[in-house]
Amino acid sequence: MIDKRTRRVRNKLKKVSKRNRLSVFRSNNHLYAQIIDDTKGITIASASTVEKNLTDQFSKINKKESAELVGKKIAERGLANGVKDVAFDKGKYKYHGLIKILADSARTEGLNF
Repeated sequence: MIDKRTRRVRNKLKKVSKRNRLSVFRSNNHLYAQIIDDTKGITIASASTVEKNLTDQFSKINKKESAELVGKKIAERGLANGVKDVAFDKGKYKYHGLIKILADSARTEGLNF
């Protein structure tokens, strides 16, 4: 079930921009990011704190550093797939804390939004 804030944010993005969407999900323990092409309905790139090859790194660092690492990884994978411009879909979360850190690190790595 999509809540009211999520629906409002997503509808604004679809009205204003035809870019691919950088969607963020945050659970109590983990952080997930995806670049989604809504016209085709496919995921172009994804990164999260539960990836098998990165779990050793994430277990040794705190949540803020892991959010920064996920932002760098999603930007790196998006640029490798030819995506430079995205619309940031924060979902139901405020642009604050871990969400802001992830977005800022993705920007510094080369994504435009």
